[in-house]
Amino acid sequence: MMRTIPSPVKRLARFTLGQRRYNALGNLYLQWQADKDPGYQASIEKILALHDKHKGQRCFIIGNGPSLKDTDLTLLRNEVTFGSNRIYLLFDQIGFPTSYFVSVNRLVVEQCAHDIMKLACPKFIGWHCRDLVSFTQDMIFLYSRPEVTFHTDITSGVWEGATVTYVALQVAYYLGFDEVVLVGVDHSFTTKGKPHAVVVSQGDDPDHFDHQYFGKGFRWQLPDLEMSELAYRIAKFHFERAGREIVDATIGGKLQVFPKVNYQSLF
Repeated sequence: MMRTIPSPVKRLARFTLGQRRYNALGNLYLQWQADKDPGYQASIEKILALHDKHKGQRCFIIGNGPSLKDTDLTLLRNEVTFGSNRIYLLFDQIGFPTSYFVSVNRLVVEQCAHDIMKLACPKFIGWHCRDLVSFTQDMIFLYSRPEVTFHTDITSGVWEGATVTYVALQVAYYLGFDEVVLVGVDHSFTTKGKPHAVVVSQGDDPDHFDHQYFGKGFRWQLPDLEMSELAYRIAKFHFERAGREIVDATIGGKLQVFPKVNYQSLF
């Protein structure tokens, strides 16, 4: 288990240093921990081996929105796909797993670690969740950094951008994809509240493709759509600067950052 610093010590350090210096020191400490972690160092080697593996290809990043219920995902059987968080709830229905899996939210990994560990595909997991999962052959740890940016080289880390989809975009860029197609990225939630606030679901989940996704009793963080949109605009800039493209094939999606395409027309 991770060792934690007692709260009184944290409060004293924050008061003495000020919030900005306290955060900077904390980030340096975490980076130092990662640099001497064998699992993280092994992850760097795995990441390097994946660089430009899919150069010139296209991939689909599958979100988790309700629109997936209206999307024929069986068309993606022979495509390279990224899924995230509880996307595996769909695997039996569509008949295949995603090519890659990404999850960096600690609450999700904590409550779904057993299911995540069983997935038969390369798994990109937040290094800060390392105490919740076993470091297996197909596990790759990503270091989450606080700087607002798009990491074209994920060996240096990733910025989460308030959405796991943004992390998947950084991974897809590093793997060399020329075209990324978004599906199921609805960018719309009926559940309202303060962004990032931790809540406990009181019943069926109306905001994802399965009512059990964040079902009754599941702890999750409310979305920050404004921050996510900022992140998407940063991703768009970096892809276009490199002569690459992100398009949005989400059926009925509310996101207005990327060019819209008809999902069925892609096949």
